Amino acid sequence: MASFFCSAKFLLLLFFVSAIPIAFIIHLETSSPTTHVYHYHSTGWFRECSKWDDANRRFIVSFFEGGLGVIPVEADYSPGYVLQEIPVVKDADLTGNASLGFTIDRERNRVLVAVADVLGNRYSALAAYDLTSWNRVFLTKLSGPEDEKAFADDVVVDTEGNAYITDAKADKIWKVGANGELKYTIKNPIFTPKEWYNKLVGLNGIVYHPNGYLLVAHTFSGNLFKIEIAKGDEVKLVKIDNGSLKFGDGMELLSPTKLVVAGNPTRLVESSDDWESGTIVGKAKGAIHRLSTAATVKEGTVYLNHMIGLGYPRKKHVLVEAVFSA
Repeated sequence: MASFFCSAKFLLLLFFVSAIPIAFIIHLETSSPTTHVYHYHSTGWFRECSKWDDANRRFIVSFFEGGLGVIPVEADYSPGYVLQEIPVVKDADLTGNASLGFTIDRERNRVLVAVADVLGNRYSALAAYDLTSWNRVFLTKLSGPEDEKAFADDVVVDTEGNAYITDAKADKIWKVGANGELKYTIKNPIFTPKEWYNKLVGLNGIVYHPNGYLLVAHTFSGNLFKIEIAKGDEVKLVKIDNGSLKFGDGMELLSPTKLVVAGNPTRLVESSDDWESGTIVGKAKGAIHRLSTAATVKEGTVYLNHMIGLGYPRKKHVLVEAVFSA
């Protein structure tokens, strides 16, 4: 049997098996896109999150290797033109940690970024940067080696400047004040599923609803939670019809009644009862081989961030318009 694994037949079989996904990726990359795509050259392979900064006509992207970049989009942009990523944040004291989900705090002219030790889960923090100078406003440590393992994954801000950061490892939410002070954590038994396999990746995407509450997705269970922060952080399970939100990642509100849950596929959820329940009304695939991880809204259109960049020596990433179908 051992001789088979060293034989020409085995090597030929291995070649064909490995060539199938490579051929599939090449096919996807060379096919004409069915929706609008922003291409941009990047300095790294992995980009976790993107948000459209409408006031400055640019996308902001977070680096899995740590840091932030901007992608300016001129008013006379022509479809097909490859944009350029410009690094703007790279903190030496955060080396070894990833910059993950982030949110734009327009009122305070800053961006808030979840920072985490992805592999070891021994460090989590919230960093705030000025949107004009890119100077760091504050860095709030959320957990360290002395604490339980944690993974700061995504963040959102309310109207008072409080930030809420999801912990995808320990299923809790940190609350940080407008000046960077760690206030407390939101914990609830309902966050943690019973099945061990649904605990692998926990609380993830989070949005702040204009009616004053949070919506939070649990990646592996597919649960969506409504957290009434004005009612003592009361937690409710949102009933989802017409499918599941399993493996959902970053989220974005398209309107007060429509929620985009990025993933593979990305789902559009609609609610008519202030998010006591919701119905999946559409799905979008995106570039499936590049892994959709976040969503943003640019001038009413949803664009999907994709984690994986391709190309060498210049890495090319994509932001793909999401067109939802029932």
